[in-house]
Amino acid sequence: MKEISATLDATGMRFGIVVSRFNSLLTKQLLDGAVDCLVRHGAAPDAITAAWVPGGNETPMAARKMAAGGAYDAVIVLGAVIQGATPHADLINNQVARALSQLAAEGPVPVINGMVAAQTLEQAIERSGTKAGNKGWNAAQAAVEMVALYRALG
Repeated sequence: MKEISATLDATGMRFGIVVSRFNSLLTKQLLDGAVDCLVRHGAAPDAITAAWVPGGNETPMAARKMAAGGAYDAVIVLGAVIQGATPHADLINNQVARALSQLAAEGPVPVINGMVAAQTLEQAIERSGTKAGNKGWNAAQAAVEMVALYRALG
């Protein structure tokens, strides 16, 4: 049996990060976590570009442009959508997840969904850099591994 696995070495890799401005108190922490992860794994700071968009709904549009442009080896999408009194958050989370999955399946580079979907503000804070970790860091780590895997697969 032949196995292909990837390393977590981001040396020479280029990353585009799409960040939702909505809930920026949280998304700034997600971005900081993602950049920290990429740099710690060997990415050059100038090989990382962050593009801010108004909200979660706009993230797939910017991710599509970044993925298609050829300037990045992977695209990471960061945002935070918190459930309110209406089903609006569920609609956004479902649409964004579906659009990013489709883009990742069709695109030339990995597209990583680092959106936080939380029921409460406390849950969102926990996933943005406190006791439940930082989903931005996790998304960046997945991006590094997927780029390395794509390269290994040819």
